[in-house]
Amino acid sequence: MNFDKEFDASGLSCPLPIVKTKKALADMSPGQVLKVVATDPGSVADMQAFTEQTGHALLETGTESGKHVFYIRKKA
Repeated sequence: MNFDKEFDASGLSCPLPIVKTKKALADMSPGQVLKVVATDPGSVADMQAFTEQTGHALLETGTESGKHVFYIRKKA
C-alpha cells in the first residue's frame, strides 16, 4: 500500500504507540496515509479503538517480520 509517512513504534509499549501516532497524524494533511509499525501486542486493539474514536480510517492491518503494521488515513 502507498503511504505518505512512516512511524516506527517498535519497542514502545502502551500508550506510547497511540500517543506518537496521534502526534504524527497532526503533522500530516487530510487524506494522507500514515504507516505505523509496532511490536506491542496491545497496539492491534488500540489502533482500532483510536481510529474509531478520532474518525481517522484504519485502511489495513497486518504483520511484517513479526511486527504489527497499520495504515491510517487522516480524516478530512
